[in-house]
Amino acid sequence: MGMVFAQVPKKSGQGGMPNVIVFIADDISWNDFGCYGNPFVETPHIDSLAAHGLRFNNAVLTTSSCSPSRISILTGRYPHNTGAAELHTEPKVAFGSIASELKKKGYYTGQAGKWHMGTLLRQGFDKIHDSRAENGDGGEEMWVPSILERDRGKPFFFWFAAYDAHRPWGVNRFSGTHRPEDVVVPPTLVDDGPTRGDLAKYYDEIKRFDTHIGKVITTLKKEGVYENTLLVVMADNGRPFPRDKTRLYDSGIRTPFIVHWPGRMATGTSQSLISSVDLAPTILDVCDAAIPESFQGRSFKELLFRPHTNFRRYAFAEHNWHDHEAHERMVRTTDFVYILNSRPELPNQGPADALDSPAFKSLQAKNDKGGLTKAQYDVFLAPRPKEELFYIKGDVLQVQNLIGNEEFGQVRGKLRKVLADWMRETRDNIPDGLTKDWYTRDGGKKIDGNFQIRGEMPGASTGAEKVNVISGF
Repeated sequence: MGMVFAQVPKKSGQGGMPNVIVFIADDISWNDFGCYGNPFVETPHIDSLAAHGLRFNNAVLTTSSCSPSRISILTGRYPHNTGAAELHTEPKVAFGSIASELKKKGYYTGQAGKWHMGTLLRQGFDKIHDSRAENGDGGEEMWVPSILERDRGKPFFFWFAAYDAHRPWGVNRFSGTHRPEDVVVPPTLVDDGPTRGDLAKYYDEIKRFDTHIGKVITTLKKEGVYENTLLVVMADNGRPFPRDKTRLYDSGIRTPFIVHWPGRMATGTSQSLISSVDLAPTILDVCDAAIPESFQGRSFKELLFRPHTNFRRYAFAEHNWHDHEAHERMVRTTDFVYILNSRPELPNQGPADALDSPAFKSLQAKNDKGGLTKAQYDVFLAPRPKEELFYIKGDVLQVQNLIGNEEFGQVRGKLRKVLADWMRETRDNIPDGLTKDWYTRDGGKKIDGNFQIRGEMPGASTGAEKVNVISGF
């Protein structure tokens, strides 16, 4: 795709401040939109935004876990630095957020859909619609009403968070849109009827997410604010399938990331490496709002106008408790992924909802008979490697671990040091008493003796909440 460059926009309308909407999907991998090469999923509205906006091909989340990821995005902080590194936890410190800082700037701030971020962050929003009853099965029913009920005398920021495409698959008028026989099954899963059906229903929920984005676009145009509204489309973590959600491979940690601002920015694609902690400072920078010291990312506003500019050298991510005990840390460049696993004795199947899926049951059945490929067997492997190194461009699925390959010894040493430095600087730690499994790893059933009992969270005993280190540049 050709690149079209735009100049930094002149201030105009609504006090000269642009409107901003972040659409955040629940459990959608980076390559499950049509604009990222998926030929089966129907995402015409998202694809159009990408075609007339900027598609980032190396956008990396800080964790592949719902609430820690969302909190990290909104506050611009790494999960262990928010005090909410584990699933279903929340910050105890009122960190500045995209919403709170734009509210100070005079913005109307609203949220609709999935919340999952605790109490303190609610302070940044003028209006929140987090009731499942009013949000609908997909979480999008209050998006358009939120726009219509806003204070029209102010610029606006909306955080539109879908439940799509989180399991279980719910009531959906798009059910059956994607036929199982047309689906191409990823090499990490078994190609059979139940898995194809599982993936088809997942794609149906993605279509619903896309459709509601289209409704918002139509509303913005009717309201006469479309031209001055910056739109971001992304996800909180990878698809809810084995070897995807919660994992630090690209299928779990890499997010689709599209920015659209008609006539105000470059269009095309960017290969520049960005982290989800960079979104908060970028939005505030675009809106000419003060960026709080607590943000650990940097603004990539320049990339919106010069997409080929070098930005990050390194992006960091973490895997903490999400239904199961875990402690993994990752550093990624545009070429390599290095992962340090502090619980290598444990298998890494994924979250409980994925373990109760047809796709996982098919993997189990085939594993019982033997014959799984290396990529498929990965979710049962125990013990696991303590270190993993992958060359992304030559190994898209991250299957070939290069740790023992002397040719990549220098890369391993460099990335190991970069990761260790980041952990030290951000006061990350490896507690002995991490939260244990709440669910079984062979089917996602509750473990009575462990259920809802918390251990020590990474960063809790080291004062990580007080750290504002910016790393990776």
